Amino acid sequence: MKLLHFLILSIQMHLSFCLADPMVIKKSNATAKMLVLPLKTQEIPSGSFPRSPNKLSFTHNVTLTVSLAVGSPPQNVTMVLDTGSELSWLHCNNTRLNKPVFDPTGSSSYSPVSCSSPTCTTRTQDFSIPASCDSKNLCHATLSYADASSSEGNLALDTFNIGGSTFLDTVFGCMDSGFSSNTDEDSKTTGLMGMNRGSLSFVSQMGFKKFSYCISGSDLSGVLLLGDSNFTLFLPLNYTPLIQISTPLPYFDRVAYTVQLEGIKVEEKLLQLPKSIYEPDHTGAGQTMVDSGTQFTFLLGPVYTALKNEFMNQTRTILRVLDDPNFVFQGAFDLCFLIPFNQTSLPKLPSVSLMFRGAEIKVSDNRLLYRVFGEVRGNDSVHCFTFGNSDLLSIESYIIGHHHQQNMWMEFDLEKSRIGVAQVRCDLAGQRFGVYHH
Repeated sequence: MKLLHFLILSIQMHLSFCLADPMVIKKSNATAKMLVLPLKTQEIPSGSFPRSPNKLSFTHNVTLTVSLAVGSPPQNVTMVLDTGSELSWLHCNNTRLNKPVFDPTGSSSYSPVSCSSPTCTTRTQDFSIPASCDSKNLCHATLSYADASSSEGNLALDTFNIGGSTFLDTVFGCMDSGFSSNTDEDSKTTGLMGMNRGSLSFVSQMGFKKFSYCISGSDLSGVLLLGDSNFTLFLPLNYTPLIQISTPLPYFDRVAYTVQLEGIKVEEKLLQLPKSIYEPDHTGAGQTMVDSGTQFTFLLGPVYTALKNEFMNQTRTILRVLDDPNFVFQGAFDLCFLIPFNQTSLPKLPSVSLMFRGAEIKVSDNRLLYRVFGEVRGNDSVHCFTFGNSDLLSIESYIIGHHHQQNMWMEFDLEKSRIGVAQVRCDLAGQRFGVYHH
């Protein structure tokens, strides 16, 4: 499911009851209320993950999940929050023994979508694989992801209960088959919640003009808000416009949260690269996407190489490079370092700043290096640079993952077509909205 999906941690978004009274929300007036969702993290032992040489090494270490209820009577489900996908879906195959599923036969409000419905014929236009008609004249969807996993089943309507509010006739995929590159995550989640700009995404269907989140990296707490948070009352946000291309291009995702990367600095040194290298080409390849469904950040080959070389140059006196050409973390991270076990903290590292039109994301300290559990070299542990090479995975884009969004307030403003960012402590930001973690 999506890029990078073997769990070591699972950031659980337990939906809190934040409204005075439960209410039924029609799509048109969903913006009248703001839903506040606290985040918690759950650690899963790293030894529980099977290693298979036949599976893609590009796997997930952290995923964001949302807990809510679907159907009548409500069935509790857990869904991966993914700003890089459109269609939300749930496992509906009851042969998944001892794994979470949604049972459509147990919901009186469940209704399958026919393949002649406008929902099937026109609202699926941004799917990478066109919707089709099955033998029962129902709308059939097949979804595929970059880690070679896939899911297929029928589109359907049902009631979604979230944060004390009820959303009627929500379109989602009721999936009965597929392949997962991550059996561990797959056994713990019921499905995926698509949050991109497509007409069938969760946020589009709910009618929210804004949503925001703040992911904490160290104190295991954070917050997700659906609706207008008015966060600018507490701290000013820097906004970068969303890039839109009306003409369909083969490698450009028109419903992704695409921003314009304009440069990268290591500490205060700007990489000497032409600005055109960050812009999509005539095929659409080279767009920059903000994606909560991906953990780390990926850069196209020439930019990655320039960043790698500059980071190595600025850290050559404080870090020891792992000289092992046979080791590439997750298939895309070939810059790793040796850190002695008896060294309690990382040395002072040069920051890496991603510079966007009007905004900047500064990556520093322990967000720059990720310890690879299970990799030991004598008395040293292995820590890898958290920027990967898109070219090694045949990905035609820049992807800003959620690891580099930690302790950043991320506001997705759909009405004004922009993303706002500000550096904050996510535990304190959550407390501003009444979210406390114990």
